[in-house]
Amino acid sequence: MALVACIPLVGCQAESSDGSSGGSGASGGSGASGGSGGSGATGGSIDITDATFSRRSADCADYAQSYSSAVVDVQRQLGFEGFVDIVAGADSCTLTSNAIPNHDFDEPGAAFATPTAAIETSFVIQRNPSAASNPTALELQSYDAVMLNGVVVDLLAAGCYGVGDGKIGCNDLNSPWRYDPMSPSANFGTDGHNAHTQPDGRYHYHGDPIAMYGEPDAVSPVIGFAADGFPIFGPYIDDAGTIREAQSGYSLKSGSRSGSGSPGGTYDGTFVDDYEYTGAGDLDECNGMTVDGQYGYYVTRKYPWVLGCLRGTPDGSFGKHP
Repeated sequence: MALVACIPLVGCQAESSDGSSGGSGASGGSGASGGSGGSGATGGSIDITDATFSRRSADCADYAQSYSSAVVDVQRQLGFEGFVDIVAGADSCTLTSNAIPNHDFDEPGAAFATPTAAIETSFVIQRNPSAASNPTALELQSYDAVMLNGVVVDLLAAGCYGVGDGKIGCNDLNSPWRYDPMSPSANFGTDGHNAHTQPDGRYHYHGDPIAMYGEPDAVSPVIGFAADGFPIFGPYIDDAGTIREAQSGYSLKSGSRSGSGSPGGTYDGTFVDDYEYTGAGDLDECNGMTVDGQYGYYVTRKYPWVLGCLRGTPDGSFGKHP
């Protein structure tokens, strides 16, 4: 006799009466499947090392569980243990993690400014978020989102053309010519997961984590939650039966940069000011859309990568506290 056991993020497994289990992942995006080493439970936590998620629930409570991972800083050849605890309340969930991802990181070619460090932080995710009257701009003083592997999304760089060395110290949100760390010409030292470290060693994403979602043969799962509580999906959507990538509504400006203090040159994506919202794709100015009645943000291959703004009201727990 086979029983089916379902657990958040790592899906459903068939367990026979003798206690053995099979890897029957849930279909239709309702569960998730473990990756390398990724579906066992150890000491009360679920191992999500290199796991591919597939659940699409927009309610953070459906992911309430303790998770763990064992990964390597490749260049330093140093092992790390990650953890994520999600606890559900009546109106919100609390996600606590040590900021270590569920995948190896810092591969050759990356140039982290500081060594990666485990930093425990808790975030409050609203279970029933609602859109605000006006979108909220992203801020330098707050994290934009947290992924289900416990790593934050922090899209804005603290580096602007003409301010210091261009990599740090540009703390005025209104400063022009802010670098986009996702641009190859910006040289922010990110690894193969579009991430690097902050001065305190916190590992964080600047774009597509290239992790947690699978191949483009099905719609993408929820891989995180924005600071306003709305879910973040991977890049793949169902367009009338065709699986394809969601398209950003932003476009590069035409012509060349001009004005006092301008870096000059053509608008090539080196700076966030090189882009403007034109509505050319599927997504709104916040990089989200409503599908089957559920609003969510989508990872995209082009700017703004994950979020362009916040459709709802961000929770104060996402503030960067000293």
